[in-house]
Amino acid sequence: MCDQLGQSQVLPYLVGLSKKGFRVSIISAEKKSNFFKNKNNIQAIVLEAKISWHYFFYESTVPVFSPYKNVRKLYALTKKHILQINEPVILHARSYLPALVAGLLKKKFNSFFLFDMRGFWADERLDGSIWKASSPIHKILYRYFKKKEKEWIQQADGIITLTQNAKNEIHGWNLSAPPIEVIPCCADTNHFSIKTDTEKRANRKKIGIPEDAYVLGYLGSLGTWYMLEEMLDFFIETQKIKPNSIFFFVSNDDKELILKKAKEKNIALSCFMIQAASRTEVPEFISCFDASIFFIKPLYSKKASSPTKMAEVLACGIPVITNTQVGDVDFILNKYKGGVLVSDFCTEAYKKALAALNTNQYQPEACRDIALQEFSLQKGIDLYQKTYKEITGKK
Repeated sequence: MCDQLGQSQVLPYLVGLSKKGFRVSIISAEKKSNFFKNKNNIQAIVLEAKISWHYFFYESTVPVFSPYKNVRKLYALTKKHILQINEPVILHARSYLPALVAGLLKKKFNSFFLFDMRGFWADERLDGSIWKASSPIHKILYRYFKKKEKEWIQQADGIITLTQNAKNEIHGWNLSAPPIEVIPCCADTNHFSIKTDTEKRANRKKIGIPEDAYVLGYLGSLGTWYMLEEMLDFFIETQKIKPNSIFFFVSNDDKELILKKAKEKNIALSCFMIQAASRTEVPEFISCFDASIFFIKPLYSKKASSPTKMAEVLACGIPVITNTQVGDVDFILNKYKGGVLVSDFCTEAYKKALAALNTNQYQPEACRDIALQEFSLQKGIDLYQKTYKEITGKK
């Protein structure tokens, strides 16, 4: 809960569900570095929402063995909590390792099991080279979790996917599955909102961005999936059209990672701004963008991905530049006027995207309307409520 993702993609939903009358308990694994930095803030949120929070410290020092220890701790803490409640519960398992625990405890306590898949976890690990196809151990792990994935789909009382694309893929597996609800990564559209021109100018001035600069923005981490080199190539093409361009990274990653790649491409470092940000500060920084870019490796596992940054940026009225073959991005950007799609990572495709952006058809209210229609936090909470009621109505 103390990670950025926990604060944006877990807590807001659970706070909303608690307000709707559900008694919510969180059982989480926490990284010590983030825990001691954010513990007080999280405790204040859950206390106000009347949510109970139980946690242990996440271990990652020894491959394979550390995840096993984490699962054992999660099992023990969840079992202890179920015994204290002493009534039927919904075991809402967010991703695959918690599903290991939920699958076992469902049988033991006749509980309800919601398999909130998030993505195709085993495939993500293989596609992202976290697991190596050449490693015998990783091959065994991949086969094991692909087998468990099918078991959980058939065992669960309900399933959540992030994308319609993933739902269609699962239906193609011809399994006996419960209803699948699609709930993408949503954004709090009260927190992420359009700023006035006066606010935008003030925000730019505050962090030293010239008023007449064209700002290409990037939000979030630059981990396994994000194509930094290709995004820098796009920026090079942007500079040719708009010489006053600045590439503004709002990211808590090491800035040297970005600057090193920029040097290799002979881009002047004076064209970059890199700013770490808390969740509270992010909307202020997004307001400085003219457009936001994110390129994601278009691999099989990305069928199931819903980029959180897309929802947050659109809610702030900023158009996006992204690539095809990721989750439901193609469908959404073809349906609405919220940004441009790049189908190939080459100069001609970048020029075409920039020309489309220059038509001024991607207006702030139109961009925000996508977030309200497709990614609003309230819509996500309502869909979770619907799923909970459908699950508990079975018995």
